[in-house]
Amino acid sequence: MPRFNATRHTEALKPLFALGEYVRNCGLEQGLIELVLMRASQLNGCAYCLDMHSKDARAAGETEQRLYLLQAWREAPFYSARERAALAWCEAVTRLDPVHGISDEVYGEARAQFSEKELVDLDLAVILINSWNRIAIPSQADVGNYKPASH
Repeated sequence: MPRFNATRHTEALKPLFALGEYVRNCGLEQGLIELVLMRASQLNGCAYCLDMHSKDARAAGETEQRLYLLQAWREAPFYSARERAALAWCEAVTRLDPVHGISDEVYGEARAQFSEKELVDLDLAVILINSWNRIAIPSQADVGNYKPASH
């Protein structure tokens, strides 16, 4: 049973909805965005967001194999160099190192694959999902009822 329903408070969530709209239309590949949203949600343990984004990814044509192995993306051979850079960036931003922030290595890999604008957009996608994870987890959002067409 959910503790509270944050989505009823649309005025408070307007900035996140607007950021979500921006991220969906920023020009980054939708499949890449879904992988990033899923990976951050895995790191944060957000069941609601994992349910949502696995369904959205599948509806957008993502394969089950790639979704199943996302947690082990470094060892799996079927993610592109661009996707790998995005996933490494996602992990680094989600788990900011309190001493070093983002390593030069992770930044260099990301800049080799993304323009400056694309990297800002990728950063915003990670910030967006981390924000939603931090709403869904404490609210104990109702997991399992999400339908891709409703998003």
